[in-house]
Formats: sequence, structure tokens, C-alpha cells
Amino acid sequence: MIKTDFTVGGVKFMRDIIEVITELGEEFKSGTIKFTQKLIQTPSISSTEKAVSDLILSEMRKLEYDEYFRDDMGNIVGIVKGTEPGPTIMYNSHLDHVSPGDVNNWEGYDPYGGEIDLCEVNAQDKSVTEIAECIHGRAASDVKAGEAAQIYAGGILARLKYLGYGFKGNYMFTGVVQEEPAEMVGMIHLIDKTFPAKGINYDAMVSSEATSLKIYCGHRGRVEFLSTIYGRTCHGSSPWLGVNSIYKAIPLISKIKDELYPSLPCDDKLGKASISINIIECSPGALSIIPDKCMLSIDRRTIPGETAETSKAEIEKLIHQIVKTDPEFKASIKVKAALEKSYTGVEYEAVKDMSPWKIAEDHPFVLAAAEGLKEVGQTVKYGYWEFGTDASKTAGIDRKPTIGYSPMQEQYAHTPYDKVRTDFISKALIGNVAIFLKVIGCEDKAFEPLKW
Repeated sequence: MIKTDFTVGGVKFMRDIIEVITELGEEFKSGTIKFTQKLIQTPSISSTEKAVSDLILSEMRKLEYDEYFRDDMGNIVGIVKGTEPGPTIMYNSHLDHVSPGDVNNWEGYDPYGGEIDLCEVNAQDKSVTEIAECIHGRAASDVKAGEAAQIYAGGILARLKYLGYGFKGNYMFTGVVQEEPAEMVGMIHLIDKTFPAKGINYDAMVSSEATSLKIYCGHRGRVEFLSTIYGRTCHGSSPWLGVNSIYKAIPLISKIKDELYPSLPCDDKLGKASISINIIECSPGALSIIPDKCMLSIDRRTIPGETAETSKAEIEKLIHQIVKTDPEFKASIKVKAALEKSYTGVEYEAVKDMSPWKIAEDHPFVLAAAEGLKEVGQTVKYGYWEFGTDASKTAGIDRKPTIGYSPMQEQYAHTPYDKVRTDFISKALIGNVAIFLKVIGCEDKAFEPLKW
């Protein structure tokens, strides 16, 4: 039953509101699941997010967000304004997804069907499988189910205001473009250009990337390097007349594998830094020509304390070592970049560099989020992503308190088994609201810049 004795920002507030948001969660559950299906049924491969952004704007209008708009790059912002001044908590998702790949691998499911059925699916900790109701389709687990749960959580807060409940601060949903290929350009544009132009600031962020209803507290960074090893062309019938750049690359490949990789540091939460050579190409690339360039695409995963510059210096050191024993050896190393254009026509040179980050599990913002989840009956567990997210901007660069919380499961992302549990969506819907209502009552120390 809805109660009227309501105190903003305190324990009594949360106790009084639990029954209300639980009831609203049941009311909004069906809409959230149907909206997840609609999102999946609306293809939005990177740089083609127009249709899904239109769908989201229409849904936020229906849910009575106070403000909603699209910026010049195509990012979406929706705000539910509190009745009292307070912090702005950004709930973030990305609008795009990767290709479905070969549809024959989808076990009979249409990648854009959004079909619901009972199926075998992992439990929260992946230790066992269960039979549960799931929605199938591309981006079900990256990130359309989490997106729907965030958007509808804003709808619950709007309803709370309609029912006469006040709360501090602002709930802000953001959906950004080109997360998959473009190294945070959507998020960077949103925060560094759109927010200042609109007079918007944010104090903390909750990412919808897959966490299996756990609170995720960080991930390693990623830098993509291009190392070019140089030789000299000649006819393939007379290889002794040239310098084969592929052969010249072998010592560098060996040193990266056998010397650099084993020496990389380890973080107690994020795990070991890593390096791998994932693509080898050569030029001119013709059968009868000795190649004068061999290009190595290098994937370097960093931990706090490491940067693109320090990682680059490690490879440069290996190059210098090889030059001492082979004066003919020539190589260069640089951070890769690519020109990316959004569906609205905005272009960015996306530098392939994402910062590592982490937030302590006893940080006041994390503790408040955990307490909110406990108050709605959810068991609190913690985790860390293997992959990178746009939190590299909010936490890694801006140093704002950031966590992940989502109904989706990481192991299904980018696979032809892409699916999400509907029971997890229902829990995430209420969990998002509970996290918001708890953290807005925090003191300023919960929003202090991150340090590591």
C-alpha cells in the first residue's frame, strides 16, 4: 500500500517506498519486456541507430520523462527531474550492436525476432544451468535488455512523482552511438560537448553493460597498436635481393610473446595485464613480390597505472634491443585510429585507447547502491568485466563514481546464443530504481573523484 509518511534521503524513505516501487515494478514489468523485444526487433548496427533512437524517444515521451532529446551526433538523453535539488545520476546504455553473423548459427532463432520461450540458461554465477523464460536475439545481452530496464526505471520514478512522492536530484538516461567500433566517441561527444551546451552535469554513472545482476566495479583498459616492420621488395624468384619484412618481424613477435607478456603486471581486482598480436598483414601483398612492410595489430589490455604511452614505450624498448643485434631492422609503433561517422553525419577520428578503471567495493557510492539492492531483496555480489565499456570515459577519464548493474549475462554477448532472462529484467527494473533512490541521499563524499 502506498504510504504518505515519506522522508527524503533517509532510511525511513527507503522502507516506506519499498512496497510502492515493488508494486510499480510489477505494473511496469510487462511493458519493460515488450520494449526489450521492440528494441531487439529494431536493428541498430553501429552508425545505423536512427530507428532505435526514434523508438526510445517515443517511449520516454509515453513514460512521461520531463525532458528528452537527441543531440547532433545522434545520442539520446532523457531526464526525470527530482522535486528537490540533488545529484544527477546518469544511467547509460549504447544504442548500437554488432552484426548477427551467420544466421545458420542461431539455433533456429531469428536474430531480430525478439522471441520469448522457456530455455536452458546459465544461473547468475554460471555454475549451473536452469530452465527460465528468455528473450532471444542480437543485443538481448548487449545491451538492449539493460537499456529497457534503465528506461523503464525512469518511468517508475516519473510515476512516483505523479503519485506525490518527492525525491532529490535527477535520473538521467543516456543512449550513445557507436560504442562497439569507435572507442567512446559517442560518450565523449555527449559529455564534453552536448552536456556543456545544454547546461547538464552528472555526478555518477550506472552502466547497463552485462553484469548478471551483480555490481561491477571496473575493467582493464585497451590500447590497439599498429607496429610496422620494414623491409625491401624484390621479385619472389630472387628473395636474396630484397629484405623480407615478414622474416624481420619474427624477432619482435617472439619478444612480445616470450618476454613482454610474461612480465606484465597484475591488479588484485582486474587481473593480469595482457598483450596479443591478433592480425598480421603485409604489403604489397602479392605472391611474386617480397613484402617491404609487415603490419602487426597488437591488442594491449592495461591495468590502473598503465597508459598508452607506457605500453608503447615497452614495445619501443624491444625494437631498440633488436636494432642492437640487427642494424638492418627497422620498425615503428603507433596507437591505431579510425575515422568514424555517426548516423547524423558527425565524424570523429576514434583513437583506439580506452582507460582502465576501478572503484573500491567499500566506496560510499558502491555501498549505497548495494544497500538499495538489499532493501528490495536482492543479494549483492560484485564482479569486474573482462571487456571494455564506455565507463572508461566516466570513470577512467572523468573519475566519476561508476558501477555496472544489469540483467544481462556477459557470456552471451556477441554470440549466436544471445539471450536474456525475463526474471532478471524484472529484478533489474526495480534494482535500478532502488539504487537511484538510495544514492541520491548520500553525502558529497559518495561523489568525490575516483582515485587508484
